[in-house]
Amino acid sequence: MSILIDESTTFIVQGITGREAVNLTRECLDYGSKIVGGVTPGRRGREVHGVPVYDSVAQLVGELGFVPDGSVVTVPPAFAKDAVFEAIEAGIKLIVVVTERIPRYDVAQMVELAGLRGARIIGPNCLGIIRPGVAKMGGIGGPAKDAQKAYKPGCVGVMSRSGGMTTEISSTLSAAGLGVSTAISIGGDAIIGSTYAELMPLFEADAQTEAIVIYTEPGGRMEAQLAEWVKQNDSRLPIVAFMAGRFMDEMPGMSFGHAGTIVEGKADTAAEKIARLQEAGITVAEEIAEIPDLVRQKIASKAVA
Repeated sequence: MSILIDESTTFIVQGITGREAVNLTRECLDYGSKIVGGVTPGRRGREVHGVPVYDSVAQLVGELGFVPDGSVVTVPPAFAKDAVFEAIEAGIKLIVVVTERIPRYDVAQMVELAGLRGARIIGPNCLGIIRPGVAKMGGIGGPAKDAQKAYKPGCVGVMSRSGGMTTEISSTLSAAGLGVSTAISIGGDAIIGSTYAELMPLFEADAQTEAIVIYTEPGGRMEAQLAEWVKQNDSRLPIVAFMAGRFMDEMPGMSFGHAGTIVEGKADTAAEKIARLQEAGITVAEEIAEIPDLVRQKIASKAVA
């Protein structure tokens, strides 16, 4: 089992003729993903690695005769909202937004419409989703041969605000023999479509997943939401977290890395987030290398309990 994607998942790539999208399409196809079409206005009739290109999502759906399960959005920031709206209104239910630097107001509108239409957004400013050995949706893991090395099938779900650290943590779990059930790069912006807490019920329902690892950073309220969700729902899944950017606690007002790592108050600091996570029973690793042993300990403790 897995969450969000499986061997039957079909998806499209919006902005497919862009340079990065061409590479992303090749990587996903090589990994075994089912890309059934692409969209770039004015490029109908072309192909990208054998994938047919259409002028609009509506046109694509009409030609295919069915609504694909998902879409990867790789268009420039100024057009991202329109692309996401187009996919949602066409009936697509899973949208991975790779594009970064999308205005917050646009993202807020995208997330609101998705909620109204029963769709889910992953991102923006993310690398996507991977089910090891089955399919990936987005640039996560890079070329297929690299993704196959870093992501081995296993029992640990991974969620990360950093695309690169999604792969780093998954590679560490794979090398330790634990492997990954599903890994999700959730995005590093201040507003995103799916937070840790919003994704937890999906992992909770996945029999393959026995534990969760999250990579997180200062800024925002997602960790507090996760801690509250865990306490309220008596989660069966042990969670191990790694908190980056602890040095920011000594530099109030600064941001590093992602757009969402802006500390606006005490609750946003690394120290406060670590305290909240620990209070909820979530173990916080000091180093990434510690994560596999901590996961094993948590799974063993859960089994005994």
